[in-house]
Parts: sequence; C-alpha cells; structure tokens
Amino acid sequence: MNTKTLNIGVTSLDEGLAQFAKVWKDASAGKRIKSYAGIGFATGVELLTTLTSRRFELINALKGMGAVSIYALAKHLGRNYSNVHGDIGKLLELGIVEKDEKGRVFVPWDEIDVQLPLQRLAA
Repeated sequence: MNTKTLNIGVTSLDEGLAQFAKVWKDASAGKRIKSYAGIGFATGVELLTTLTSRRFELINALKGMGAVSIYALAKHLGRNYSNVHGDIGKLLELGIVEKDEKGRVFVPWDEIDVQLPLQRLAA
C-alpha cells in the first residue's frame, strides 16, 4: 500500500531551492524520482501560528468523516461556521485539504509528518 504523506517543516529558501535543483538534476539524468509532497515555513513560529491546534483538530475530524460540506464539518465540531470556513480556506490554500467535484472538503493525505528542528525554533 502506498501511503500518501505530506511533509511539513521549517525550510529556508536556499534549502528549498537546493532540493529542487537536486531533483531537477536527477530527473535530467534519467534517475527515478521519489514522489514528495511538502510545505515549508520560514520559521517555527510561522508554522505554529498557521497550523493551530484547532486546525489540526479540524484536519483529524475531516479525515475521519470523509468528504463533507463545511457546514456539516462545523456542526460535527460544534464550531462556528464562519470560523471553520476560514480555517478550511487556509488549509485549502496550503494543499492540506482539497475539494471534490461536489464542493465537499476532504483530507487527501494518509499521514502528515510535521518536523520542528529545535535549533531553528530558537532563531
């Protein structure tokens, strides 16, 4: 079984560009490229203020429910529709949540791996 994992962490622009250059070079040389999905934040503070505990609660509930309307998700969580709608908007923007052809939202990932390197958090 192929597990779809989203990797989230703190990554500098230089690190991201270096990773892209390596993949480009390997692909140009005909090497097999391993699939990778990731979101990089400039700082640990940015990551933690964007991916709040309420948003992780929403992601977890949505993964368990499957594709649903934002209204149904808000009702399930006992949260204000407007707040859930705003959170879903941000998660859609980041690619953590997607919409199906009927406009229902869902989590396409089997795992979300979040890494917070401590030396970068102190900076």
